[in-house]
Amino acid sequence: MSTTTLKLSGLEPLIVTTESNFINIGERTNVTGSRVFLKMIQSGDFEAALAVALDQVNGGAQIIDINMDEGMIDGKAAMVEFLNLIAAEPDIARVPVMIDSSKWEIIVAGLKCIQGKGVVNSISLKEGEESFIHQAQLCLNYGAAIIVMAFDEKGQAETIDKKVRICKRAYDVLVNQVDFDPRDIIFDPNIFAVATGIEEHNPFALNYIEACKEIKIQ
Repeated sequence: MSTTTLKLSGLEPLIVTTESNFINIGERTNVTGSRVFLKMIQSGDFEAALAVALDQVNGGAQIIDINMDEGMIDGKAAMVEFLNLIAAEPDIARVPVMIDSSKWEIIVAGLKCIQGKGVVNSISLKEGEESFIHQAQLCLNYGAAIIVMAFDEKGQAETIDKKVRICKRAYDVLVNQVDFDPRDIIFDPNIFAVATGIEEHNPFALNYIEACKEIKIQ
């Protein structure tokens, strides 16, 4: 029998179990990854932007990632407007939303808009435990799952040991201090650039894979 590990939802549920296959996340609605989408948002063409989201869902995306982090636009206002428009489109809103931003105010604004249970991408220990706990508590209050990056106060983890240690520390804080459901925690051990030709970068891909194995075991 499969074990439920994560439950998300838009208008429809997305149940992730140990037997689930690869989860497809549509990232074309991300201004940092799609120049075409960025131009739509900059010009205020939200009708075309919605078509991008719909195309992703029709193409098999089980979650859509939305990011409005661009200095030339009001990211908070764009996030709110786009999410509100999505909420009125059942063919898009049926899948869960991943609110993706490096700016906490944009994440909070997005959490106030989404229906169902989404995912916050991301939080980390980069600014210390106090900030981490505050952000995690807000995500918990809004009912969102979280992606936790392998960052701490000293920076981004490169080695297997550091990746595992930071994720273990974050897990302990979330579960024991915030009372976060372990099934709502998604770890991203961070994969650095590979095939750069720089010798010290050679282990990066393997470090990521091995860290994932260790985190899963622990």
